[in-house]
Amino acid sequence: MSFNYDVKSLCADEFINHEEILSTLEYAEANKNNVELIDALLEKARPKVNANGKGCHCSGLNHREASVLLACEIPEKVAKMYEVAEEIKLAFYGNRIVLFAPLYLSNYCVNGCLYCPYHTKNKTIPRKKLTQEEVRAEVIALQDMGHKRLAIEAGEDPVNNPIEYILDCINTIYSVHHKNGDIRRVNVNIAATTVENYRKLKDAGIGTYILFQETYNKARYLELHPTGPKHDYNYHTEAMDRAMQGGIDDVGLGVLFGLEGYKYEFAGLLMHAEHLEAAQGVGPHTISVPRVKPADDINPDDFNNAIPDEIFTKIAACIRIAVPYTGMIVSTRESEAVRSKMLKVGISQVSGASRTSVGGYTEAERPHDTEQFDVSDQRTLDEVISWLMDNGHIPSFCTACYRAGRTGDRFMSFCKSGQILNFCHPNALMTLAEYLADYATPETRAKGYAMIEHELENIPNENTRKIARENIEAIKNSDRRDFRF
Repeated sequence: MSFNYDVKSLCADEFINHEEILSTLEYAEANKNNVELIDALLEKARPKVNANGKGCHCSGLNHREASVLLACEIPEKVAKMYEVAEEIKLAFYGNRIVLFAPLYLSNYCVNGCLYCPYHTKNKTIPRKKLTQEEVRAEVIALQDMGHKRLAIEAGEDPVNNPIEYILDCINTIYSVHHKNGDIRRVNVNIAATTVENYRKLKDAGIGTYILFQETYNKARYLELHPTGPKHDYNYHTEAMDRAMQGGIDDVGLGVLFGLEGYKYEFAGLLMHAEHLEAAQGVGPHTISVPRVKPADDINPDDFNNAIPDEIFTKIAACIRIAVPYTGMIVSTRESEAVRSKMLKVGISQVSGASRTSVGGYTEAERPHDTEQFDVSDQRTLDEVISWLMDNGHIPSFCTACYRAGRTGDRFMSFCKSGQILNFCHPNALMTLAEYLADYATPETRAKGYAMIEHELENIPNENTRKIARENIEAIKNSDRRDFRF
């Protein structure tokens, strides 16, 4: 299947080609009931055993093929999509689910984004920026929950939130060692910036650089971002290329579903992933699937592209089928019920006990006055972990690949060969043991140790299994922590 656009171009108008997306949607609509094609695509996408008999590989699907699946409404074929998506997720990520929390540093912002309460015209929301001492207090609160991985967030404001402030916050976060707690990976979700600043973030030891596109429809993008630096569609859309040029191996994509037609966004998102693979040699490390949610002066009903839970779940399944090796994230924007559905169709990371307000973790009650969006799943981290285990998932706080240099194309090569499971499964069990020993309620602790004992037997390598068991015993019976393969 050939396409009439330049996937390798570094110009956003060319690698996110409007005419190609429209052609894709037309093709998908024409073939949405083509059972023979749909069956062939699902068979193409399923994991295949490697020639050496070790591990699996997946071909994935391009944006046009995946759009056919998304357009299909035949119930038994949709059910098959969900089955294939779960099969792919288990083949490459196993039954592990990685946990993280967002940390909001500042809600000062100079942009005029119509879907975000931080927009510069909002005069009712209290503006707040954490001092380094307040950052430290937030980190301690997060460590006391058991978190090891954070995603820092800040509005775009060159005066209040310059890159130097972000770098200081990263340094503070990594410096806090409280009891047995450490933040081992800091992902960064801040506005598009320069290659030089991305190099500074890389040197600061960040994990993934995350930037949501919001919408890939340029005309709609310009309407939604009427003022501020973010109004520049091309500069924003080309940010991931600059990040990779600045040495950041892992980048995370995402759109804000509900701002534009979901089929258009889906095709654009996959085209962006294909572009990064073609132009930079490695696709996105993660893809997030947020939806517009209420917050302060933001009403989701003001946007006419809302999608129901069933379509939202189908989108996640089709993304998993199209980009099998990419991590997929669903946050506490979504309810427990929705997240339960999403976990069955390919999600590999979830946030837990999130507070989307600046300084929210040190407050006894969840503050709402500076929230970026309403949190639907308000359970404690312990409740989320217990729920994951009840559903057969191993809660993981692992950050080993990042710290062992298994990032970017090195991570993808491990993943594509199936070797990632030889590291991630025992690492997940050891980080779960840390949580159980230091933070869990008695009920969750008992449940977790039973799961660990069962899952240790699923480690195929006898020596790895032996070492993992010894390390877990050391975690249970001493203050020794941070074992990893």
